[in-house]
Amino acid sequence: MPELHPEVAAVTERVIARSRDSRRAYLDLIEREREAGVHRPTLACGNLAHGFAASGEDKPAIIAGRAMNIGIVTAYNDMLSAHQPYGRYPEQIKIFAREVGATAQVAGGTPAMCDGVTQGQRGMELSLFSRDTIALSTAVGLSHGMFEGAALLGICDKIVPGLIIGALRFGHLPMILIPAGPMPSGLANKEKQRIRQLYAEGKVGRKELLESESASYHGAGTCTFYGTANSNQMMMDVMGLHMPGASFINPGTRLRQAVTRAAVHQLTEIGWNGNDYRPLGRCIDERAIVNAIVGLLATGGSTNHAIHLPAMARAAGIVIDWEDFDRLSGVVPLIARVYPNGAGDVNHFHAAGGMSYVIAALIDAGLLHDDILTVAGRSLRDHARDPKLSGDGDELTFEEAPAEPLDDTMLRPPANPFQPDGGMRLVKGNLGRATFKTSAVGPERRTVEAPARVFSDQDEVIAAFKAGELERDVVVVVRFQGPRANGMPELHKLTPPLGVLQDRGHKVALVTDGRMSGASGKVPAAIHLSPEAIGGGPISRIRDGDIIRLSAEDGLLEVLVDPAEWDRREDAVRPPDGLGTGRELFAFMRQGADDAERGGSAMLAAAGL
Repeated sequence: MPELHPEVAAVTERVIARSRDSRRAYLDLIEREREAGVHRPTLACGNLAHGFAASGEDKPAIIAGRAMNIGIVTAYNDMLSAHQPYGRYPEQIKIFAREVGATAQVAGGTPAMCDGVTQGQRGMELSLFSRDTIALSTAVGLSHGMFEGAALLGICDKIVPGLIIGALRFGHLPMILIPAGPMPSGLANKEKQRIRQLYAEGKVGRKELLESESASYHGAGTCTFYGTANSNQMMMDVMGLHMPGASFINPGTRLRQAVTRAAVHQLTEIGWNGNDYRPLGRCIDERAIVNAIVGLLATGGSTNHAIHLPAMARAAGIVIDWEDFDRLSGVVPLIARVYPNGAGDVNHFHAAGGMSYVIAALIDAGLLHDDILTVAGRSLRDHARDPKLSGDGDELTFEEAPAEPLDDTMLRPPANPFQPDGGMRLVKGNLGRATFKTSAVGPERRTVEAPARVFSDQDEVIAAFKAGELERDVVVVVRFQGPRANGMPELHKLTPPLGVLQDRGHKVALVTDGRMSGASGKVPAAIHLSPEAIGGGPISRIRDGDIIRLSAEDGLLEVLVDPAEWDRREDAVRPPDGLGTGRELFAFMRQGADDAERGGSAMLAAAGL
């Protein structure tokens, strides 16, 4: 086994030490749940009768209680392209379970919100808190005590973190995440970006923009750019929670179905009554969480996971912070270039060697923990394989990862990376702590010092851009966008206009206590600024014209104002809460949310996790 990089080892030890008490409490919880929690043998006859009343041909097997009953938690809906393929999965999973003497039932459904549909709209203010809603829905489904394992069906932005958070409260059960894959490639991403900027400049109309977007997002499957959804899939791979090579197989193919079948069969092999018990709460440990951070950095994944990973870790009794990300980013090289960090999409990435190559290469470089408990291997290296069908298409086999990338414009070995450090840095100073994604930003643009223009709403930024008020070097400050203010919507809508200003030769940056997606692109941005404006975060005292210095190279985020004047300033007045589109129903989540560095969760805060 290759020697672990000393900084990866040091960060892991830092996480273990910080988490010692909370992790011990979590492991005690899942052990008690296994021994004395609610499960089928403890259910009264009336409880059981309700549980199997509609189970049809599976009823005798469930009554007998000798085989695993798999709970399916599904995020299916047919509006969300990534989750539309899940419509037929429950029936398929039931058939696959019967093949090995097991049974399966749909334990429950969860919401599956599409940030692509709500981007820049009022509904985006529900987005972050949909993660906690999904976690709660997962817990409701699994609370019936009818299941000895679970198949988790989810892919996109908040869905996978929500499933993981909820499922970890039942961490004594073995579970496997089952993806459905990306849609085939459509319009080239650079062309899509070009049309978006032309639209922002008023040079093409809505008709041309809609044609471009429709050619890009054109069918069933995950969006093909490397945003939060596909970063989710990468993380599940490096944490060993998928079947090997499962992430990026297109929907509706025989190979996709074969891998799903293998996942169901494997789930029955790792149950608590066998000799290979692999509970989810043991699979997700400190080393697996560090692997997720390393994978995120090495592939230039979504900044949203600077919020989601701390929340997921907390559900397993593990405490991480942005310094962990920053320290790892200093030693983990960027070895993948997937749009928006490169020209090709996730299908091209997969064809170039994809996750099997990434896992093998990072293990060999001492950057991933190989010795973790996975759902389907003796170690993580067993997940550095690609599923293949035999010539007649009847037998599923797994091939070793390619020794070298098959396209060096998409993938590089760690010894010859696209850049020597990972794509995410911590910036901090008298404005607080924030995340800066460097992997898509040119080195010459990673330091910006310019006057601030302050806004409290992204539509105000768009209006100022259209009025020509931002035609200069500028740091655009958008505040009151944190979890407690308005649910922390993504501000991806700002990327095209800010990109236009940058292309015109201006030095431009964004500073916000809100979010930007994994597709945030080329504009330097300090995001997730914590503490947020609500409650007196320093961002609430910035005024138009203040000079702000943002530098990813130096890890700085400062407002250059005389300290005495700064201390005299009062906090800006917060905007009123938004009404409509259901936003008022989430007021209790906004009011109780903790800061972004801890995950921005009211649910975990209230639970004391």
